[in-house]
Amino acid sequence: MKKTFAAVALACASVLTLSACGGGDNRTSNSVETLVAQYGYQWEDTSAPILNETGAQEISFRVYSSKNASAKDYNDMDIMQDLYEQTNVFVNWENVSESVYAEQKNLIFGNTNNRPDAIYHAGMSANEIIRYASRRVLLPISDYLQYMPNFSKILEERPDIRKQITNVEDGKIYALPRVEEMGLLQNPNLLFLNKNWTLAAVEAGAVSNLSAADVADGIQLNASQMEQLLTYFRDHDMNGNGQSDERPMTFVYNNWQGNQCDLYGMFGLNDNTDHRVIVDGKVTYTVLDDRFKEATQFINGWVKNGLIDQVSFEQTQDNFLANGKGTELYGAFYWWESETVVSNPENYVVCKPLIGPDGDQTISVSNNPEVSTGELVIFANTPNVEVLLTYFDRYYDPLISAQINYGPIGIVYEEEPDENGKLVQKEVPAGKTSDELRLENAPLGICYLSDNEWENVVNMEPRAQLRLDRLEKYATPFVPANVSPVPNLQFTQEELNTLTTYETNMISYVNQHLISWLRNGLTDSDWEAFKAELQSTRVGLGEVQRVYQAAYDRYTSEN
Repeated sequence: MKKTFAAVALACASVLTLSACGGGDNRTSNSVETLVAQYGYQWEDTSAPILNETGAQEISFRVYSSKNASAKDYNDMDIMQDLYEQTNVFVNWENVSESVYAEQKNLIFGNTNNRPDAIYHAGMSANEIIRYASRRVLLPISDYLQYMPNFSKILEERPDIRKQITNVEDGKIYALPRVEEMGLLQNPNLLFLNKNWTLAAVEAGAVSNLSAADVADGIQLNASQMEQLLTYFRDHDMNGNGQSDERPMTFVYNNWQGNQCDLYGMFGLNDNTDHRVIVDGKVTYTVLDDRFKEATQFINGWVKNGLIDQVSFEQTQDNFLANGKGTELYGAFYWWESETVVSNPENYVVCKPLIGPDGDQTISVSNNPEVSTGELVIFANTPNVEVLLTYFDRYYDPLISAQINYGPIGIVYEEEPDENGKLVQKEVPAGKTSDELRLENAPLGICYLSDNEWENVVNMEPRAQLRLDRLEKYATPFVPANVSPVPNLQFTQEELNTLTTYETNMISYVNQHLISWLRNGLTDSDWEAFKAELQSTRVGLGEVQRVYQAAYDRYTSEN
């Protein structure tokens, strides 16, 4: 059947216009009755072909998608060819780079004469969805749920997901989501400590109340002990290369993971890069809490004394990862796993959250969503759209989801399931990393992998399981029960207008002050002026907070 896929692709490529195979406005849009009678269209049996052989030859779709530079063209991916075998639905993928998509996005939506049928990896914001939905550019997918049995079942079982993707202006769904729930993104930091350097400091008597036996995964340190360790790392040639190149503590400032936010946990704050979190059901901004000032002053002391290297505020994620390889430079760092960062991960132990000067011990709670809400949109004038929706509905089948997200059976997964009937990943080929194998063979995008799928259908990637195990031991137990991340929220047009007016400038105002204070320090008068300006009508944090609270109240309501 893969030869058939190739033949259809060749036939489509040979057509000079888009009227037959590639999408476009001149194709016949058949009624569902005609699709059923003439093309064998069916949607109820999710394991059977969607179209008959005639449909496979005469109905096709053009889908525009950005892709990672490492990935194969989607038309050449085994999983896409397998899907054609299973469904008889031919999709002609038009792949571009992420930068090209960013440049062309507005042009695509503005070109009424030659739009694709759908955009995959659409990255649609709530504002964009409302704008194009109101102009009738986007298809209201929720009007066609009867043709999407997998997705409909998800919405029935998970009203929380439905709320995250439903447009509050008209109650309709205009974009399909990506759902990958592992319990990882909420806590994107773990603190790793160089074991050998720490043992040297303990042996030298440089750290109070710490023994060699304590230096193991789960080591518990207070702020004073960590300061003593970092000072020792700074003042000694820990890697023995005769240079003062040691970085006592490092992170990637304001990165989505491995950032500075867990340091604020020493002062009882569950901070994140948004500085926004739910506490007792209220949208709370940590930058209004006086403990934020105290924490920033304390962290600045470590920066001024060379315990946190200045590069932490300048380096990219790639720089951080590259500098971790080879000669050991890092005494302590924040990331998800040491295995990604350093050449010798066995030389590092995982720390519990640091205990602050007043005995506080907690960590950041990130708003990184495990539900991505604007992943796929379909244009309203797409012919035979029921067929395309049924095709994309197959992506929400657990076995397909796993392959869409990680790669196909036979390449990434073993041909045979394990003793529990679950997909198990093959050993990564020599000369490749897990990321390289995945990005080359998996389109990512829309899928559904929740607790049930991890428990019954597919094994987690080994490194993901390692992250989860460590987080469950050393991170999540330290998050209070009354604190949670802000979920994906849907806003009214009026609320979005308010956010457009204030939020970008507010974020910029906070970040400019924070990076300056962490590097150079702040005074009490600086702090009071900052809080006053935040609440002013110019910066508008109060207005932004009001909008988020209203949206969160809608989200948590039973209706």
